[in-house]
Amino acid sequence: MHTKVTPIDSYPKYWAECYGTAPFLPTSRKEMDALGWDSCDIIIVTGDAYVDHPSFGMAVIGRLLEAQGFRVGIIAQPKWDNKDEFMKLGKPNLFFGITAGNMDSMINRYTADRKLRHDDAYTPNNEGGKRPDRAVLVYSQRCREAYKETPIVLGGIEASLRRLAHYDYWSDKVRRSVLMDAKADILLFGNAERALVEVAHRLGNGEDIKSMTRIAGTAVMLKDVPEDYKEIDSSRIEKPGRAMVMPNPYATEENCDNNKQEQKEQAQVVRVQPSRHDAASTVVRLPSYEKLANDRILYAHASRVMHLETNPYSGRALVQKHADRELWVNRAPIPLTTEEMDFVFGLPFARIPHPSYGKAKIPAYDMIKTSVNIMRGCFGGCSFCSITEHEGRIIQNRSKESILNEIEEIREKVPGFTGTISDLGGPTANMYRLGCSDERAEANCRRPSCIFPKICEKLNTDHKHTIDLYREARNLKGVKKIMIASGVRYDLAVESPEYVRELVTHHVGGYLKIAPEHTEKGTLDLMMKPGMGTFDRFKEMFDKYSKEAGKKQYLIPYFISAHPGSTDEDMLNLALWLKQNDYQCDQVQNFYPSPMCNATAMYHSETNPLKKVKYKGRDDLFVAKGERQRRLHKALLRYHDPANWALIRDALISMGKKHLIGNRPSCLVPPAGTEAEMTPAERRGSGRHGAKRFATKHPNQPDIRKDGKRSPSTRNGKPTGNGKPSANGGNGGNGNRSNNNGAKRPTTGNNAGARNGKPTNNRNGKAGGRPNKPTRSRAGA
Repeated sequence: MHTKVTPIDSYPKYWAECYGTAPFLPTSRKEMDALGWDSCDIIIVTGDAYVDHPSFGMAVIGRLLEAQGFRVGIIAQPKWDNKDEFMKLGKPNLFFGITAGNMDSMINRYTADRKLRHDDAYTPNNEGGKRPDRAVLVYSQRCREAYKETPIVLGGIEASLRRLAHYDYWSDKVRRSVLMDAKADILLFGNAERALVEVAHRLGNGEDIKSMTRIAGTAVMLKDVPEDYKEIDSSRIEKPGRAMVMPNPYATEENCDNNKQEQKEQAQVVRVQPSRHDAASTVVRLPSYEKLANDRILYAHASRVMHLETNPYSGRALVQKHADRELWVNRAPIPLTTEEMDFVFGLPFARIPHPSYGKAKIPAYDMIKTSVNIMRGCFGGCSFCSITEHEGRIIQNRSKESILNEIEEIREKVPGFTGTISDLGGPTANMYRLGCSDERAEANCRRPSCIFPKICEKLNTDHKHTIDLYREARNLKGVKKIMIASGVRYDLAVESPEYVRELVTHHVGGYLKIAPEHTEKGTLDLMMKPGMGTFDRFKEMFDKYSKEAGKKQYLIPYFISAHPGSTDEDMLNLALWLKQNDYQCDQVQNFYPSPMCNATAMYHSETNPLKKVKYKGRDDLFVAKGERQRRLHKALLRYHDPANWALIRDALISMGKKHLIGNRPSCLVPPAGTEAEMTPAERRGSGRHGAKRFATKHPNQPDIRKDGKRSPSTRNGKPTGNGKPSANGGNGGNGNRSNNNGAKRPTTGNNAGARNGKPTNNRNGKAGGRPNKPTRSRAGA
């Protein structure tokens, strides 16, 4: 669009293309022998089970490299206690490609409260513990032990978001770039197809990997900054410039009025200011790792500078000192064109797990096996999300024909396909073919969001392409239903009532998940999310079109607790809003500080990197960090759970809000002693059979499978286990629990909820963390 690049499908094929396409990329010597291979050119080591599907990173890069003519092997979830499993395919001719998988290994293994998880959706039979902590480091070490001289290329979400010195939530300190700790040769960030293909072909042509220092979308370690680059020093927080020189009040006029007039008539020299910088030959110096490790305010400054340099067309390279070495991070990769996206998603995926897993279930695959990714990237800029830092702010779209072809392929290839496509989406449901209407502005824009604090006037918000896609997709032969499981950006949706009508009428299975995240303006401003006035407008449209369609449908809102900047009073106001609107959230999650996102910088620095960072006169943020504080914020979101009432009562008393304790409708929790009158099942919030709860539920929502009829919910003012709260705020809960990924259809009980939706690695792999700010006011439109 703005820069000439080599299309990823136009490189001359590597000589090994004569071996053709493998039914599955080999995972053993036996499979290599069956293909007639004596060796692999490239071996991918991944922390996920090998599923040959375009939603799994190792399959995408593996099939892409295969299409370039390379022989690619997969080592999936190897035992890491020694080097043996890393040698089972032999020595790769070109390089090892290392990825932790679709999720950061630490987020995959630990909860937001740093507690160990015992499951893993990307592993057969949901078994936890099949990948090491900090998998990129461990896998790199074992590969180096196996074949010392073989180049190591890092990629995937874990490496991408740890490419610079970064705050690590699990060790509560700033860590070095993963590239330096892994002692790898090069790191590819973002989706990385463009950089990956270039690196592979240059290695295949005999180049030394140490010479590959200028590839967009890569990071390398250097001894010195290249001499042909101009360095801009941002290693310190900017100091005020020279004060304005005031005129001397006693100065006398030396020119008469006539002379002044003559001077005005003389020709003036016109000075043309040069551009801000030449991005191709300018590098920005960030504070060194050693300084960031000991200065949290400087860390916020470094985060701000990094986020201002993410535009692939005008962003500059970054350099950061690590001891006596220079970490060199090249400019962001140029987004793929529609033709290149079609090429990637049109590769010959088997669309099923590798046969070696037999009948074992891989939950992540079951969630997405009938879903279709229609685009990449997000221009929302939510501060708790790292999609922009990984996939970019510019939307990369597939063509309608490519998407429809994939739906037909699902119909033909996926075992047990019932006619329902579980999702047409991506990081968001409704950014397909949306973007800046001014190419020049897009190439130079440094805004972190195109829709906050308001929608940019240059942003095209016409949803006609998405509407046309929905209509043609549901008319395909053999397709009975097209669901939309990706989150809907309702601030964009309200700009297109026709889209909302189409969505509500044809693509909602009773419940639609959206993410207001909070209700308080201060917190929402820190999150870079719209106010609740926009939510109210969308809800009004949703209810209107649901009624017109003759359907009983409900919104499932998602919220974040303990976001940086969100005070106890902010969370209390959110809890009161939930109760006033008859919402009950279950399986909620505290903010998860994942690497590189703005909210993590807020969490660590306790200041706001969205504004100019200062040592003096800065606005400090309240951040809930202690276990009790974070537990309280989470408990307020689940005000209806008797297990949280004691903690909430203590907090209300300390906040001077004792009037919110009682049995009145305006009270948040009942008085002390209420729990003792409840049965064990009522206290657990479970039904007679211990049924699990929904991720989010609305007590006034009927079970749509019972024609909207609600069963009795209370008896003598007490909850009866059917999900509707009593006057004292108790909860029955007869619904089914799902994981945090949200919700598509009800299971048991009369509460709105959801079964597991499509797994998303776009939000740093996390199940939901996002940022906040303190305030007393309710957010407006």
